[in-house]
Amino acid sequence: MRKLLLYFQFLPCISFCQQTTITKSSDYIYPDSTWQFMSDATKEGWSNDSLYKLKKFIIDSTNATGVVVIQSGRILFDYGDTKETSYLASCRKSILSMLYGPFVKTGKINLSTTIEQLHLDDIGGLLPIEKKATIKDLLTARSGVYHPASNSGDASAMAPKRGSIQPGSYWLYNNWDFNIAGYILEQQTGKTIYELIDSILAKPLQMQDWNIKEQRKTGDTSKSKYPAYHIWFSTRDMARIGYLMSRNGKWRDQQIIPASWVKTTTSVVTTYKEAVEEKTAYFHFGYGYLWWVWDTPYNKSAYEGAYSATGAFGQFITVFPKLDLVVAFKTKYAYERQTPTDVYLSVLEKLIAAKKK
Repeated sequence: MRKLLLYFQFLPCISFCQQTTITKSSDYIYPDSTWQFMSDATKEGWSNDSLYKLKKFIIDSTNATGVVVIQSGRILFDYGDTKETSYLASCRKSILSMLYGPFVKTGKINLSTTIEQLHLDDIGGLLPIEKKATIKDLLTARSGVYHPASNSGDASAMAPKRGSIQPGSYWLYNNWDFNIAGYILEQQTGKTIYELIDSILAKPLQMQDWNIKEQRKTGDTSKSKYPAYHIWFSTRDMARIGYLMSRNGKWRDQQIIPASWVKTTTSVVTTYKEAVEEKTAYFHFGYGYLWWVWDTPYNKSAYEGAYSATGAFGQFITVFPKLDLVVAFKTKYAYERQTPTDVYLSVLEKLIAAKKK
């Protein structure tokens, strides 16, 4: 009896969770103010026993503080405090890429514009060749600008000598690129990144836990005058971001992010093979426009077409188009614990294995 009770304790939240209305658009299901839980995962081809084992693995082998798995618009599986907001780390960069989409589509932002044309510089000055980097180069981490960033947490230790790289020709995961890309978006739109998240994403998606007052930038501005635009989201709102992407930028009947931009930003610009050969590979993925793209050899079967936002300490949003699946995974930074990428990949393997053939 005790084993039976334990089994049901760990099953994904189903019958006792709050039910809500759902909205269908073009045969897709969207959440309203809250997500709906899947009533019977087995009818959708999932093994409850395998999902139970997955939850035990998360508890025993990760430091996850929140997990939400969305299957075709409903919660298949959840774990932890999914409403608590916490630091997203580098997942912020993928969200920045989303925010660029509408302005690239309308022509307000031209990706071929250079740093020089924008009249931008930094502490100690940028080199003439560095000023030739375009906005596209920044969004794809191929700027060739190796000026120190205001914050750590990148691969800048592997950077070639300043001035030795032609912009656009070499990939390096570099926070300077990402931070100035945030500044440029604000400069070109006249709004802060947080105001743009609020109007473009949070309100249309009916985010449950977004708080604009919680957001803040940080960084050592004696190194670079472009701070990092850090973001605080809950796990269940991260899932909304992933679900929007999985629906090609459309939410109900509104095209939030242009579908063409979703395709562009999640397509390979830097292959995993190229990053390995340049000895700058950061994870097991290729790279698009601020999104990590599951590239050869990690793009087979269920992983075909998949892409992820990733952040330090264990923050992940992964979209699996082949399975119509979105995974939001959070490890609260304030606890000074982490879930390494390899452990997260094990979570995904166990999740996919829970899908019956």
